[in-house]
Amino acid sequence: MSNGLNIRKDAALDFMSIGAMVTRLDPGIIPFRKANHCAIHVSGGEFNVAANLSDCFRLNTGVATAMVDYPIGDLVNERVRAMGVKPFYKMFKHDGVSGPNIATVYSDQGHGVRPPVVFYNRANEAAGMLKPGDFDWKTIFGAGVKWFHSGGIFAALSPTTADVAIEAMKAAKESGAVTSFDLNYREKLWNVHGGHAKAVAVIDQIVKHVDVLVGNEEDLQKGLGIEGQDVHAKSKLDPSAFIGMMDAVRAKHPQVKVVATTLREVHSTNRHSWSAVAYINGETHQAPTAELDVVDRVGGGDGFAAGFFFGLLTGESNEEAVKLGWAHGALITTFPGDTTMATVEQVRSLAKGGSARIQR
Repeated sequence: MSNGLNIRKDAALDFMSIGAMVTRLDPGIIPFRKANHCAIHVSGGEFNVAANLSDCFRLNTGVATAMVDYPIGDLVNERVRAMGVKPFYKMFKHDGVSGPNIATVYSDQGHGVRPPVVFYNRANEAAGMLKPGDFDWKTIFGAGVKWFHSGGIFAALSPTTADVAIEAMKAAKESGAVTSFDLNYREKLWNVHGGHAKAVAVIDQIVKHVDVLVGNEEDLQKGLGIEGQDVHAKSKLDPSAFIGMMDAVRAKHPQVKVVATTLREVHSTNRHSWSAVAYINGETHQAPTAELDVVDRVGGGDGFAAGFFFGLLTGESNEEAVKLGWAHGALITTFPGDTTMATVEQVRSLAKGGSARIQR
């Protein structure tokens, strides 16, 4: 069955996203209160998808974001280029004292019965200062973009970033790009800028221009304001609550053709059961379940999105697209950091039932 998406044949970029860049400080299994060193991972939900599609899946990708003229900005810029992503920057000058800054995420890996602990410093964040008009969308999309992507974290950073996301989605649709949005509902961020009611109103303005949604049943309920089942009442691997919401999603946003999410049951920090499900143009497709030995769980969802989008972009069957997303997301949990170290050959092998233990 067709996925219902009208993907253009030729374009300068296969994929383009807009979002905030962050540096993630990672002390490994040591909690921050006892840490004496950290690895630095460059990340950002929307960037991660672009980086994965470039580095693993060998597509031409770009990212629009805020960049700051100071050493941390230089570090981030180096990583963007190393992953093969074309940058479109709104530049900000650092004052040497207070910013503007690239945001910092602090995230240890946890271990066994001890979960990871994540906290943030988004004070004076440059990405939150982005506003409509900062990017020349006419030129960007004029060169041709097949697929455009953004997410709920970027939209929640400030009232102006939500306006930028809406502006970008409108320009993308006018240019003929397929559009996607990862709901990524973060209550703490939205509470700073008007709370849940404001979030639903803003996300509604974005999603009315979206073809493909990524988000679990809780994201759908909170982000779209749609009633659903108790998300804590069922196994995290049971897709019925998610599937049961599809009629309501399509009733509110009839132009949405695809909704997808990962399914994860956490047994311990390092042992997860992993699957995925997608509703594609009226049909449901579910990946197998794999038992994962997790090194670093951060980035698995973005890894799924990248593999899934790759399958849809390149004309794979709907079932195969879900498996490619599932396989790539699984592989990302075996690497440190937020972005891929896998190859497309490894992804295809796992998607076909390769080296992981699979419950069918």
